[in-house]
Amino acid sequence: MGAIDPSLLLAAIIVAATPILLAALGELVVERAGVLNLGVEGMMITGAICGFAVAVNSGSPALGFVAAAAGGAVLALLFAALTQMALANQVASGLALTLFGLGLSSLLGQGYQGIKPPSVPRLDLGPLSDLPFLGRVLFSHDLMVYLALALVAVVWAMLKYTHAGLILRAVGENHDAAHALGYRVVRVRVLAILFGGACAGLGGAYISLIRVPQWTEGMTSGAGWIALALVVFASWKAGRVLLGAWLFGGVTVLQLNLQAAGLAIPVEYLSMSPYLITILVLVIMARDKSRAPASLGRVFHASQ
Repeated sequence: MGAIDPSLLLAAIIVAATPILLAALGELVVERAGVLNLGVEGMMITGAICGFAVAVNSGSPALGFVAAAAGGAVLALLFAALTQMALANQVASGLALTLFGLGLSSLLGQGYQGIKPPSVPRLDLGPLSDLPFLGRVLFSHDLMVYLALALVAVVWAMLKYTHAGLILRAVGENHDAAHALGYRVVRVRVLAILFGGACAGLGGAYISLIRVPQWTEGMTSGAGWIALALVVFASWKAGRVLLGAWLFGGVTVLQLNLQAAGLAIPVEYLSMSPYLITILVLVIMARDKSRAPASLGRVFHASQ
């Protein structure tokens, strides 16, 4: 343990948590609107290859992230068409979306293995970056890290204080009552689904452009499923999503550091530890089901 630098460890935790945080925030908004989208993994991996391909071909990481958000949103639009217009089962549609995204990314990613994307520079925050310990932990990251943290505040404030957030929560709690009051339930849910898809795409692109940075088939490695679990862990609250992302990111980074430090524990046990801890947390949180949106996963039809 003495070989692990605490400041580097904490900085790595923030980086590791960012893609999961982005995807989980998007799913949080979707579920607060009463929709259960299990296709987060498929949207993330689609965003990863779309962002990587555009960044490599254009030489611009910014365009890569825009393309990733668009790719995730397009896949989410397919899910919205199935569940909100064709009234298909949300669970089955989400699982199909994940399988479709994995297959599509594998097809689009042919020829991109072994290619290095353009680098994403870290922000120069001047004297803040030179602060001992805190400078390395908090002020030495790329722009996407800070955008993800800002998005936490935006989603929290939107859900709690704005009229749009009130409508979104009303649709998620009782879509029939919201419809009776004149709110367009389907429109609200479609917009929420598109936002969730864009966030998942950004999370996938963060993995392929910054955290890894390369394209490898299946490189999200279950991050979308962890994002889904974090929404439950957070009791559908934005602030707790941030804490959950840091928790999972911390366990992930710590097990990598313990492997590098030569801890006498089989690598397989260390590799599975983030997922075991996530399952344990979910089992504990599963006792309280009262915080889930009341209309979550229910099909809405205006004629009902």
